[in-house]
Amino acid sequence: MPRPQRTQVQGITHHVFSRCIEKRALLHKKNAARMFIQVMVDTQEKYNFNFIGFQIMHNHFHFIIQTIEGEASISRIIQYIKARYAERYNKLHDRTGPFWNERFKDEVIEFSDNPLDYLMWLLWYLAFNPVRMKFVNDPRDCTYSSIKCYLDETFKSPVKIVRHSFFNSLGSSFAEQVKQFLFYEEAYRKRMAVMF
Repeated sequence: MPRPQRTQVQGITHHVFSRCIEKRALLHKKNAARMFIQVMVDTQEKYNFNFIGFQIMHNHFHFIIQTIEGEASISRIIQYIKARYAERYNKLHDRTGPFWNERFKDEVIEFSDNPLDYLMWLLWYLAFNPVRMKFVNDPRDCTYSSIKCYLDETFKSPVKIVRHSFFNSLGSSFAEQVKQFLFYEEAYRKRMAVMF
C-alpha cells in the first residue's frame, strides 16, 4: 500500500515527530542534543521558515514548524535536519547505518477543530515530555525545549523561536498572553494528575 502524501500547503503549522532507530536513546549521549540544536540553527540559516516550538528527548524529537508561502516545504526542512544530523552523528561516533526509525509523522495545527486550543495544549504537551519521563520535575528546567520562550520575553533561545499568532492573540501584551497561557498549563497538570 503506498504511503499517504503529505500536505504540502505553505503557510501552515505542522507538529512534527520522529524517533531514533529502534527507539534507542541516541539523542541523550554526550553533546548529542547540542549538536542537534546546531543542525536546527543551520537549517534556519538555509531555509526560510518559523520554528514555533521544539522539544528534544532522549530518543525522539518534537517540532512545531510554520512554513512560509513560496519557501521550503515541511518535507524539505525535516529531510535536511534529519539527514544532516545523522551524517554528523555517524561521523562523530564512527557509526554506519540508519539513525532514524521511520519517516517523520506530522499533523497540521490549522486542520484541527480548535487550532488555538490545540496549539496551546501541544506546547505544554511537548514541555511536559521530560516531566512524564522523570528527567526533570518542572518543564522550565529542561535545557532542550522552547517553553521558556513563551514564558519569558527576554529568554534567548539558541534556536530562533517565533511565537505563533495564536499565542499572540491571547492578549494585547506579553504579560496578558503568558497569563492566559498558564491556564493551559494548569489544565494540563490537572490532566496529568488524573492520568499518572
